Amino acid sequence: MTQQGVRWTADQVLALAPDTASRTAGSKLGAAGPWSEAGSSGEGTVWGLCKGSGSKPYQTVVDMADASGPAYKCSCPSPKFPCKHALGLLLLWAGGDGAVPRGEAPEWAAQWIAGRRMRVEEKRTDGPSAAPAGSADPEAARRRAERRAERVTAGAAELEQRLADLLRGGLASAEQAGYGLWEETAARMVDAQAQGLAARVRELGAIPGTGPGWPVRLLEECGLLHLLTQGWLRRERLPEALAATVRSRVGLPTSADGPPVRDHWLVLAQYDTADARLTTRRIWLYGTRSQRTALVLSYGAAGRAPELALPVGLALDAELSAYPGAGQPRAALGER
Repeated sequence: MTQQGVRWTADQVLALAPDTASRTAGSKLGAAGPWSEAGSSGEGTVWGLCKGSGSKPYQTVVDMADASGPAYKCSCPSPKFPCKHALGLLLLWAGGDGAVPRGEAPEWAAQWIAGRRMRVEEKRTDGPSAAPAGSADPEAARRRAERRAERVTAGAAELEQRLADLLRGGLASAEQAGYGLWEETAARMVDAQAQGLAARVRELGAIPGTGPGWPVRLLEECGLLHLLTQGWLRRERLPEALAATVRSRVGLPTSADGPPVRDHWLVLAQYDTADARLTTRRIWLYGTRSQRTALVLSYGAAGRAPELALPVGLALDAELSAYPGAGQPRAALGER
C-alpha cells in the first residue's frame, strides 16, 4: 500500500478498528506524547514504543507491505486486532508531521517482520500446490456432502411446516409467542447445518412488534424464506446458476471458480457487522476497466477484526474470481 506513495488518512486508519471502543482509545494514542523510538521504512513497516501503565513500554509494529492488508504485532495483552496501540501508531504515522521518521527497524521489530514475510512467502509458494484439507479422499468428501444435503433438506422441510403453522394460526400469534420461538427454530436449522436458514429465521424473530406495519414486513420476509426453502427442495430442477445461489443462501460453502478478472480496483466501502460468534467484513470494489462492482467478504472470530483490511480510497491491481450464483457480486481476491 505504501509503495503507491500515498500516505493514509486518519479515517482510513480508524476504519481498521475492530470496534468503537478501540477507535476511541486509538485516537487518544495518535499523538507523539506516549511514543518513543518510532520509525518507518520504505518497505511498508512502522514501529514504535508506547508508554503504558507498567514500567516497560509496549513494543508495537505494523507491516503494510502485503496487499492482503496490514499485519500487527504488539506486546500488550489486548485480544483485539488491531489493538489501540497499533491504531495510535498508524495515526501518528498518517499525520505526516515528522513524528515517525524514516530509519532502520530495531532488532525486535526486524525479527518479527522477517519471520512474517518468510511465512507469507512460504504460503504463497506452497499453498496452491498443497491439497486442501479433507480432499485426500474424494469419495469420503462426496459422502459427507450427501449427508449434509440430507440434513439441510430435513431442516428445510421442518421450516416449511413451521411457516405454515404460523400463517394458519395468524401473524398476531408471532408477537404473543415472543423471540424464544424463533430462536428455538433457528437452533433447529443450525442442527440441520443450514446456517443461512438459521440467520434468516433470527431476522424474522426481530420483526414482530417493531412498529406500524410489522405484520406486512413479517409476511414479506416469510414469503422470501418460503421461496428459498422451496428452491432448495427443488434445486435439481433449477438452472445451475440459480441453484448455486440457493445453495449459498442456505449456507452451504462455495468456492470462487469463475475466471479471474484482472483490473485496477478501487476500494469504495468497507464495513463490519458482528454477532456473538463472528465478525463479517464487507469490502466493495469497483473495476475501472471492467466497470464491474464486486464484494469481498472476510471473517474474524467474535471481538476480533477480520485479517483482510483494504481502507476506503485504496487502489490496487489485482485478480478477482467470482463465486457461482445468479447475479452474485461476491468475488475472491487472487494475485495482486
